[in-house]
Amino acid sequence: MRHSNSGKKLSRTPAHRKALLHNLAKALLIHGRIRTTEVKAKELRGVVEPLISLAKRNDRRLAYRVLCDYALVKRLFDEIGPQFAGVPGGYTRVMKLAMPRKGDNAPMAIIELTKQAADAPAEAQA
Repeated sequence: MRHSNSGKKLSRTPAHRKALLHNLAKALLIHGRIRTTEVKAKELRGVVEPLISLAKRNDRRLAYRVLCDYALVKRLFDEIGPQFAGVPGGYTRVMKLAMPRKGDNAPMAIIELTKQAADAPAEAQA
């Protein structure tokens, strides 16, 4: 029975799944936008959004547990967290792509941080 077991298995062991999601979270926080499968993107929201909430609460120790990189934790708390001050949630956006992955026809998506995506066009116009 799957009582209280949320989330997709992603055809991986629990340790591999945890490592995958932590690595995707690091990539998203570094680049602001990544391209991955739709299912992985939806699962990644459950890792990244609590990290940004930690940045708003200023709880570095718990964020380091996931990111394991002092420079990235510093960037999360100094740059990314203040962008979302006053925002109650919805820090990420998942956009489905029209073309599936070529090798296995997996549905693809782009996951991005909402504030950085909104700021980029304004900088391009200036």
